[in-house]
Amino acid sequence: MDRRRFLQGLAATGAAVGLCVSGRDQIADASPLPAAAGRPVPSPIRIPLASISTSGHHAWGSFKQANLDWQVFEDLSHPDGELTLVCGDVACVLGKRTEPSFAADGAPYFGMKLADIALAGADVLADYLLAHGEPDETQVRLAAPPVASQLNPENYYGRLPWTTFIGTRQCADTMPVYTSGSTRTYHSDQIFAELHDPKRVARRREGLLGGWMPAVHKVVPIDEGRWYDVLVFADVDATDRFVVQTWHRTALVEHGAISKVSYGHSYPSYPPRRLPPEPATFYTALLRFHDYWQAELNGTSIASIPAPGWNDMAHYAFARELVVRPDGTYPKYGAVDRDYYGNEYDGFQDTFTSSLYANLEWGRFEQAAAVLDEYFSDFVQADGMINMRGAETAQFGLTLSLLARYFNYTGDRALILKHKAKIEATAQILLELHDESLKLASSDPGYGLIHGWNESDACLFPDPTLWWKPYYANSAMAARGLHDLANVWPTFVAGEAKDAHEWKRRADSLREQTVRTLRANIRHDLKPPYVGPLPGVKLTFRESLAKENPSEQQWPHRAYAELLQADVLPDDLAHLVIDCMRGHGATSIGVVANIGPVDKDSRDILGFISYGYAQQLLRLGRIDEYLLFLYAHRHHAHTPGSWTAGEVSDISGGMPLFCIPAQMTIPLLLRWTMVFDDSAGETLYLGRAIPRTWMASGKSVGIERAPTRWGNVSFRLQITGSNVIEGELTLPDGSSPKDTWLSLRVPAGKRLIEVHLDGVASDAAEHRDAAIRIRGKPGQRIEVRARFV
Repeated sequence: MDRRRFLQGLAATGAAVGLCVSGRDQIADASPLPAAAGRPVPSPIRIPLASISTSGHHAWGSFKQANLDWQVFEDLSHPDGELTLVCGDVACVLGKRTEPSFAADGAPYFGMKLADIALAGADVLADYLLAHGEPDETQVRLAAPPVASQLNPENYYGRLPWTTFIGTRQCADTMPVYTSGSTRTYHSDQIFAELHDPKRVARRREGLLGGWMPAVHKVVPIDEGRWYDVLVFADVDATDRFVVQTWHRTALVEHGAISKVSYGHSYPSYPPRRLPPEPATFYTALLRFHDYWQAELNGTSIASIPAPGWNDMAHYAFARELVVRPDGTYPKYGAVDRDYYGNEYDGFQDTFTSSLYANLEWGRFEQAAAVLDEYFSDFVQADGMINMRGAETAQFGLTLSLLARYFNYTGDRALILKHKAKIEATAQILLELHDESLKLASSDPGYGLIHGWNESDACLFPDPTLWWKPYYANSAMAARGLHDLANVWPTFVAGEAKDAHEWKRRADSLREQTVRTLRANIRHDLKPPYVGPLPGVKLTFRESLAKENPSEQQWPHRAYAELLQADVLPDDLAHLVIDCMRGHGATSIGVVANIGPVDKDSRDILGFISYGYAQQLLRLGRIDEYLLFLYAHRHHAHTPGSWTAGEVSDISGGMPLFCIPAQMTIPLLLRWTMVFDDSAGETLYLGRAIPRTWMASGKSVGIERAPTRWGNVSFRLQITGSNVIEGELTLPDGSSPKDTWLSLRVPAGKRLIEVHLDGVASDAAEHRDAAIRIRGKPGQRIEVRARFV
């Protein structure tokens, strides 16, 4: 899918104005946060004032909230200075960290021509970045212009090119924010005319207030020490069903001081009825905003990552999901524009599977349950079919697999039993499709393989039957889903072992037939060897897309990614598929490409779906390529700083269409660098893909209470001295996997020479390169000390 082709008031107050509560002062004594309605409300997060310093910070004044006196300070010595709210001996610190929205000076693509990159079969940018092993994140970022750094109105077909949006859980819509910081109802350029200048605004920096909270922060430089500073966030106390109420602060900062500032709420002034809010009211709302979003993400696993932005990026994805989903649960594929906010996209399977997966991996079980219940209640029919225009056949299998994962992580029998009949009907769809394939002649290329649409968009064409084909992914993912569901079904559905036995038998049959057929369709005459997305085809996907219109090999990116994600291929075939993709035009900067007819001006990145490819890289130990995928997805599938994820992103700086499954990709990738389990449910990997540069930083790397099928696991590693790693891990607290491996990824050019676990030297037989087998009881805490040279 890629629709890009067709598709404050006026008064200012000086820096010295005092802040006394007036105007909308009902906020000060507002009711409990809407986000917490019906759920336990965690205590607001505060830090000891003694642990920070506000010395030299600009004092904005004071306000009252819940009969407590607060003061506001901000470090204006640089654009990323902290904003601190102080109450007695505690404080809330809202950090800032912006990223440039413009391309770096110098030629992009390391001096290569875009046409050469686009036309090549090989992923030449990936080859360049991997030439010396583990890729450098900065080099990956500089490989191509940033997303949305080149905004050409002709590419937006009448749409205004917004780059981010804001909202709340309780509101059913979102508000776009444009490059200047304006929204559709409030205009920052009415305060500072220079913010209407696209050339000046193009040199902006963007970020999120508090690191991950959905508050837009824009810095538009003027000259040395002078900049326009724009803050925009949604009113968390507003109860409008569709209208997003917004708060705004637009300021001119000159050499560490405020020259002019204006505050706004949703709309321009209309005196005497609508006047600019008092500054105190704005900061009261900001405190409420802080507490609202902290409550919403309470309980999410916390990773310790020395590289800036990564943990925030994962948390922001979950906050953004709550903004996109009305009431935080009803599915929406996109935001703002009809593409993809329209109801025709609501039942899109990828929206469900990506959300369920990511929320489970980060311990957000309440949200995972709400997403599962909503989807099966409103978007799965009694016969197992989805309430959406076009089903993607492999996603039925992924759904079954994730239902098994949900139960393994949460033990929630009640919700699974609530939807038992629909789950069984979903599995039955796959069995019936398999039955149809077995009626074919054994000589038919698709014999024994599930036929069906690979992509939802197939149903939009005059003859959708062209894509009713035996894509390998259909059968591979069905095998995965039926197998995983069969393993848990007897656990909570008494007397249903017969169904589980049949699902397991079908899973084995589908897996074996997929492997057998794929091996028979490898083209060894091409280098690297080539395998298509379905059997029996004579042309490569590039040849087919050039010569056949329409082509049955359209959307091969999905077919390949889902085939690999299913993890039913033996290692040699999985390696072959990955090498085929990298060598024949199916990746871009190491990420799965959005494959279409070859175009000298584009080699687009696929922001969603593609995580299945990365998952297989990790399983196979292709860690350098996995890290390239991680870095490239962050820097070339998201807008800088504001982190709006594109469904499909070009590598020339255009603005893609946002979709929430793409946004949920980074949480998955980041979690798997730390904690990952094999598909068989036997092995737990810790630290398998931690970048060596993170370890070399000398700062702590790890994760707390990451959920697994065996219970929660935690670990922390740190280089504490000369060639010494120290840390600790707590094994899963429920049961023990067959094997647990801890990777100690020492800095580049180094090697481990000894490892001690709880003071006892680890036997060399328990080592596998830099991975150490860990043995212990459930919940056991183990100290780690290692040396390297």
